[in-house]
Amino acid sequence: MEAAIDIRGLEKTYAGGKQALCGIDLQVPRGSIFGLLGPNGAGKSTSINILAGLVNKTGGTARIWGFDIDQHPRNAKRAIGIVPQELVFDSFFTPYETLEITAGLYGVPKAKRRTLELLRAVRLEDKAHAYTRTLSGGMKRRLLVAKALVHNPPVLVLDEPTAGVDIELRALLWDYVRDLNKGGTTIVLTTHYLEEAEALCDQIAIVNNGRIVVNSDTKSLIASTGDKKLVVTLDAYLAAIPPGLPARTSLDDQGRLLTLTYDKRETSAGAVLASVSAAGLTILDVSTHEADLEDVFLQLTGSGADE
Repeated sequence: MEAAIDIRGLEKTYAGGKQALCGIDLQVPRGSIFGLLGPNGAGKSTSINILAGLVNKTGGTARIWGFDIDQHPRNAKRAIGIVPQELVFDSFFTPYETLEITAGLYGVPKAKRRTLELLRAVRLEDKAHAYTRTLSGGMKRRLLVAKALVHNPPVLVLDEPTAGVDIELRALLWDYVRDLNKGGTTIVLTTHYLEEAEALCDQIAIVNNGRIVVNSDTKSLIASTGDKKLVVTLDAYLAAIPPGLPARTSLDDQGRLLTLTYDKRETSAGAVLASVSAAGLTILDVSTHEADLEDVFLQLTGSGADE
Protein backbone atom coordinates (compact mmCIF):
# COMPACT_ATOMS: atom_id res chain seq x y z
CA MET A 1 0.00 0.00 0.00
CA GLU A 2 1.32 3.45 -0.92
CA ALA A 3 2.43 5.56 2.03
CA ALA A 4 0.17 8.31 3.36
CA ILE A 5 3.13 10.69 3.02
CA ASP A 6 6.10 9.79 0.83
CA ILE A 7 9.09 12.15 0.94
CA ARG A 8 12.19 11.46 -1.16
CA GLY A 9 15.39 13.51 -1.08
CA LEU A 10 13.59 16.60 0.24
CA GLU A 11 15.82 19.68 0.36
CA LYS A 12 15.31 23.28 1.35
CA THR A 13 17.92 26.02 1.18
CA TYR A 14 16.84 29.54 2.12
CA ALA A 15 17.97 32.69 0.33
CA GLY A 16 20.71 33.40 2.86
CA GLY A 17 22.29 30.01 2.20
CA LYS A 18 20.90 28.28 5.29
CA GLN A 19 20.16 24.64 4.43
CA ALA A 20 17.17 23.58 6.51
CA LEU A 21 16.65 20.15 4.90
CA CYS A 22 19.47 18.00 3.57
CA GLY A 23 17.83 15.29 1.47
CA ILE A 24 15.21 13.85 3.82
CA ASP A 25 13.62 10.49 3.01
CA LEU A 26 10.48 9.70 4.99
CA GLN A 27 7.50 7.40 4.49
CA VAL A 28 4.50 7.60 6.80
CA PRO A 29 2.40 4.39 6.70
CA ARG A 30 -1.34 4.77 6.13
CA GLY A 31 -3.40 4.36 9.29
CA SER A 32 -0.51 5.06 11.66
CA ILE A 33 0.18 7.65 14.34
CA PHE A 34 3.60 8.84 13.31
CA GLY A 35 5.86 10.99 15.48
CA LEU A 36 8.26 13.52 13.95
CA LEU A 37 10.62 14.71 16.67
CA GLY A 38 13.69 16.88 16.89
CA PRO A 39 15.16 20.00 18.54
CA ASN A 40 14.09 23.47 17.45
CA GLY A 41 15.62 24.30 14.07
CA ALA A 42 16.01 20.63 13.14
CA GLY A 43 13.73 20.88 10.09
CA LYS A 44 10.35 19.64 11.36
CA SER A 45 8.36 22.80 10.67
CA THR A 46 10.05 23.33 7.31
CA SER A 47 9.01 19.84 6.24
CA ILE A 48 5.43 20.42 7.37
CA ASN A 49 5.23 23.82 5.68
CA ILE A 50 6.41 22.28 2.41
CA LEU A 51 3.63 19.68 2.64
CA ALA A 52 1.14 22.47 3.39
CA GLY A 53 2.26 24.46 0.35
CA LEU A 54 3.52 27.36 2.49
CA VAL A 55 7.21 26.86 1.68
CA ASN A 56 8.74 25.95 -1.69
CA LYS A 57 11.23 23.10 -1.63
CA THR A 58 14.53 23.35 -3.48
CA GLY A 59 14.92 19.65 -4.21
CA GLY A 60 13.35 16.22 -3.92
CA THR A 61 9.74 15.06 -4.12
CA ALA A 62 6.79 14.80 -1.76
CA ARG A 63 3.53 12.92 -2.23
CA ILE A 64 0.44 13.07 0.00
CA TRP A 65 -2.00 10.18 -0.32
CA GLY A 66 -0.46 9.41 -3.71
CA PHE A 67 -0.60 13.00 -5.04
CA ASP A 68 2.64 14.78 -5.91
CA ILE A 69 2.62 18.26 -4.34
CA ASP A 70 4.02 19.78 -7.57
CA GLN A 71 2.06 17.84 -10.18
CA HIS A 72 -1.27 17.66 -8.32
CA PRO A 73 -1.14 20.47 -5.72
CA ARG A 74 -4.91 20.84 -5.25
CA ASN A 75 -5.46 17.12 -4.67
CA ALA A 76 -2.45 16.99 -2.35
CA LYS A 77 -3.78 19.89 -0.27
CA ARG A 78 -7.23 18.30 -0.04
CA ALA A 79 -5.64 15.12 1.29
CA ILE A 80 -4.06 16.80 4.31
CA GLY A 81 -5.22 18.87 7.26
CA ILE A 82 -2.67 20.79 9.30
CA VAL A 83 -3.03 22.07 12.85
CA PRO A 84 -0.33 24.77 13.22
CA GLN A 85 1.40 25.84 16.42
CA GLU A 86 0.18 29.43 16.15
CA LEU A 87 -3.34 30.33 17.32
CA VAL A 88 -4.39 32.45 14.32
CA PHE A 89 -8.07 33.37 13.82
CA ASP A 90 -10.23 36.26 12.74
CA SER A 91 -11.44 37.56 16.10
CA PHE A 92 -14.80 38.70 14.72
CA PHE A 93 -15.90 35.31 13.39
CA THR A 94 -17.56 32.69 15.55
CA PRO A 95 -16.33 29.08 15.60
CA TYR A 96 -19.35 28.13 13.48
CA GLU A 97 -18.53 30.80 10.90
CA THR A 98 -14.84 29.90 10.95
CA LEU A 99 -15.57 26.27 10.04
CA GLU A 100 -18.19 27.21 7.44
CA ILE A 101 -15.82 29.62 5.69
CA THR A 102 -12.96 27.09 5.73
CA ALA A 103 -15.25 24.41 4.31
CA GLY A 104 -16.27 26.80 1.55
CA LEU A 105 -12.63 27.48 0.69
CA TYR A 106 -12.12 23.74 0.26
CA GLY A 107 -15.20 23.52 -1.95
CA VAL A 108 -17.19 21.35 0.46
CA PRO A 109 -20.91 21.56 -0.56
CA LYS A 110 -23.21 22.86 2.17
CA ALA A 111 -25.08 19.56 2.28
CA LYS A 112 -21.85 17.73 3.14
CA ARG A 113 -20.46 20.10 5.74
CA ARG A 114 -20.01 18.76 9.28
CA THR A 115 -19.68 22.02 11.19
CA LEU A 116 -21.79 21.18 14.24
CA GLU A 117 -20.53 17.60 14.29
CA LEU A 118 -16.93 18.82 14.45
CA LEU A 119 -17.68 21.42 17.11
CA ARG A 120 -19.39 18.73 19.15
CA ALA A 121 -16.40 16.41 18.73
CA VAL A 122 -13.98 19.01 20.12
CA ARG A 123 -16.45 20.07 22.85
CA LEU A 124 -17.13 23.54 21.47
CA GLU A 125 -20.78 23.11 20.56
CA ASP A 126 -21.84 25.51 23.32
CA LYS A 127 -19.43 28.13 21.93
CA ALA A 128 -20.55 27.77 18.31
CA HIS A 129 -21.86 31.35 18.08
CA ALA A 130 -19.49 33.13 20.47
CA TYR A 131 -16.82 35.41 19.03
CA THR A 132 -13.52 33.57 18.64
CA ARG A 133 -11.72 36.31 20.58
CA THR A 134 -13.67 35.31 23.71
CA LEU A 135 -12.38 31.72 23.65
CA SER A 136 -9.64 30.51 25.98
CA GLY A 137 -6.31 29.32 24.58
CA GLY A 138 -7.34 25.68 25.00
CA MET A 139 -10.63 26.27 23.17
CA LYS A 140 -8.80 27.95 20.31
CA ARG A 141 -6.44 24.96 20.12
CA ARG A 142 -9.43 22.62 19.80
CA LEU A 143 -10.99 24.87 17.18
CA LEU A 144 -7.80 24.59 15.12
CA VAL A 145 -8.21 20.80 15.14
CA ALA A 146 -11.81 21.09 13.96
CA LYS A 147 -10.77 23.60 11.28
CA ALA A 148 -8.18 21.17 9.90
CA LEU A 149 -10.85 18.47 9.57
CA VAL A 150 -13.60 20.36 7.69
CA HIS A 151 -12.69 18.72 4.35
CA ASN A 152 -12.37 15.24 5.92
CA PRO A 153 -8.68 14.73 4.99
CA PRO A 154 -7.18 11.23 5.26
CA VAL A 155 -3.99 12.73 6.75
CA LEU A 156 -3.87 15.08 9.75
CA VAL A 157 -0.67 16.84 10.85
CA LEU A 158 -0.59 18.12 14.43
CA ASP A 159 2.28 20.56 14.96
CA GLU A 160 2.87 20.85 18.72
CA PRO A 161 -0.89 20.43 19.43
CA THR A 162 -0.60 20.46 23.23
CA ALA A 163 1.98 23.22 23.64
CA GLY A 164 0.93 25.47 26.50
CA VAL A 165 -2.27 23.62 27.38
CA ASP A 166 -3.22 22.15 30.74
CA ILE A 167 -3.08 18.46 31.62
CA GLU A 168 -6.86 17.96 31.30
CA LEU A 169 -6.98 19.40 27.79
CA ARG A 170 -3.91 17.42 26.79
CA ALA A 171 -5.64 14.20 27.83
CA LEU A 172 -8.77 15.24 25.91
CA LEU A 173 -6.74 15.86 22.76
CA TRP A 174 -4.90 12.56 23.17
CA ASP A 175 -8.23 10.70 23.33
CA TYR A 176 -9.53 12.56 20.28
CA VAL A 177 -6.38 11.76 18.29
CA ARG A 178 -6.76 8.08 19.14
CA ASP A 179 -10.43 8.15 18.07
CA LEU A 180 -9.55 9.83 14.76
CA ASN A 181 -6.89 7.23 14.13
CA LYS A 182 -9.29 4.37 14.91
CA GLY A 183 -11.62 5.90 12.32
CA GLY A 184 -8.91 5.59 9.67
CA THR A 185 -7.15 8.98 9.79
CA THR A 186 -3.37 8.91 9.52
CA ILE A 187 -1.85 11.19 12.17
CA VAL A 188 1.53 12.92 12.01
CA LEU A 189 2.51 14.43 15.36
CA THR A 190 5.33 16.81 16.21
CA THR A 191 5.79 17.43 19.90
CA HIS A 192 8.32 18.50 22.53
CA TYR A 193 6.59 16.27 25.08
CA LEU A 194 8.40 12.98 24.65
CA GLU A 195 5.96 11.12 26.90
CA GLU A 196 3.25 12.21 24.47
CA ALA A 197 5.05 10.65 21.51
CA GLU A 198 5.82 7.53 23.52
CA ALA A 199 2.16 7.13 24.53
CA LEU A 200 0.60 7.85 21.13
CA CYS A 201 2.95 7.00 18.28
CA ASP A 202 3.33 3.67 16.50
CA GLN A 203 6.47 4.87 14.72
CA ILE A 204 8.88 7.74 15.32
CA ALA A 205 11.42 9.57 13.18
CA ILE A 206 13.93 11.92 14.79
CA VAL A 207 15.27 14.74 12.64
CA ASN A 208 18.39 16.71 13.55
CA ASN A 209 20.24 19.35 11.51
CA GLY A 210 18.00 18.75 8.51
CA ARG A 211 18.57 14.98 8.41
CA ILE A 212 16.66 11.94 9.65
CA VAL A 213 18.89 10.33 12.28
CA VAL A 214 16.55 7.45 13.11
CA ASN A 215 13.21 6.09 11.89
CA SER A 216 11.80 3.11 13.74
CA ASP A 217 8.76 1.71 15.49
CA THR A 218 8.50 3.15 18.99
CA LYS A 219 9.18 -0.06 20.94
CA SER A 220 12.30 -0.90 18.92
CA LEU A 221 13.54 2.67 19.25
CA ILE A 222 13.31 2.60 23.03
CA ALA A 223 14.88 -0.85 23.15
CA SER A 224 17.82 0.39 21.03
CA THR A 225 19.49 1.93 24.06
CA GLY A 226 20.79 -0.59 26.56
CA ASP A 227 21.21 1.94 29.35
CA LYS A 228 19.67 1.17 32.70
CA LYS A 229 20.01 3.02 35.98
CA LEU A 230 20.21 1.78 39.55
CA VAL A 231 19.54 4.37 42.25
CA VAL A 232 21.03 3.14 45.54
CA THR A 233 20.26 4.62 48.95
CA LEU A 234 23.18 4.15 51.36
CA ASP A 235 23.18 3.93 55.13
CA ALA A 236 25.92 6.56 55.47
CA TYR A 237 26.94 9.81 53.80
CA LEU A 238 29.77 9.85 51.27
CA ALA A 239 32.09 12.74 50.51
CA ALA A 240 33.15 11.24 47.16
CA ILE A 241 32.49 8.27 44.89
CA PRO A 242 34.73 5.34 45.93
CA PRO A 243 36.85 3.51 43.33
CA GLY A 244 35.65 0.30 41.72
CA LEU A 245 32.18 1.48 40.73
CA PRO A 246 30.96 1.78 37.11
CA ALA A 247 32.39 4.79 35.25
CA ARG A 248 28.98 6.44 34.90
CA THR A 249 28.23 6.79 38.60
CA SER A 250 27.02 10.00 40.21
CA LEU A 251 26.48 11.06 43.81
CA ASP A 252 23.72 13.41 44.88
CA ASP A 253 24.40 16.56 46.90
CA GLN A 254 23.38 14.93 50.16
CA GLY A 255 25.86 12.10 49.68
CA ARG A 256 23.48 9.22 50.29
CA LEU A 257 22.14 8.50 46.78
CA LEU A 258 24.30 6.80 44.19
CA THR A 259 23.03 6.66 40.60
CA LEU A 260 24.80 3.94 38.63
CA THR A 261 24.24 3.89 34.86
CA TYR A 262 25.27 0.76 32.97
CA ASP A 263 24.59 -1.09 29.71
CA LYS A 264 22.26 -3.97 30.51
CA ARG A 265 23.47 -5.77 27.38
CA GLU A 266 26.98 -6.00 28.83
CA THR A 267 26.45 -6.42 32.56
CA SER A 268 23.74 -7.26 35.08
CA ALA A 269 22.15 -5.40 37.96
CA GLY A 270 23.58 -8.04 40.28
CA ALA A 271 27.12 -7.30 39.14
CA VAL A 272 26.59 -3.57 39.62
CA LEU A 273 25.21 -4.09 43.13
CA ALA A 274 28.11 -6.42 43.91
CA SER A 275 30.53 -3.61 43.02
CA VAL A 276 28.74 -1.36 45.51
CA SER A 277 29.08 -3.97 48.25
CA ALA A 278 32.72 -4.61 47.28
CA ALA A 279 33.40 -0.90 47.83
CA GLY A 280 32.38 -1.40 51.48
CA LEU A 281 29.03 0.40 51.16
CA THR A 282 25.82 -0.73 52.89
CA ILE A 283 22.67 -0.58 50.75
CA LEU A 284 19.38 0.45 52.35
CA ASP A 285 17.22 0.66 49.22
CA VAL A 286 17.42 0.19 45.43
CA SER A 287 15.25 1.48 42.58
CA THR A 288 15.65 1.01 38.83
CA HIS A 289 15.02 3.13 35.74
CA GLU A 290 14.70 1.66 32.24
CA ALA A 291 15.53 3.73 29.17
CA ASP A 292 12.66 5.74 27.69
CA LEU A 293 12.18 7.94 24.64
CA GLU A 294 13.86 10.90 26.34
CA ASP A 295 17.04 8.86 26.78
CA VAL A 296 16.99 7.88 23.10
CA PHE A 297 16.32 11.49 22.05
CA LEU A 298 19.24 12.83 24.10
CA GLN A 299 21.52 10.09 22.85
CA LEU A 300 20.73 10.78 19.18
CA THR A 301 20.56 14.58 19.21
CA GLY A 302 22.81 15.53 22.10
CA SER A 303 20.25 18.14 23.17
CA GLY A 304 17.54 18.65 25.73
CA ALA A 305 14.03 17.63 24.81
CA ASP A 306 12.65 21.04 25.64
CA GLU A 307 15.12 23.14 23.67
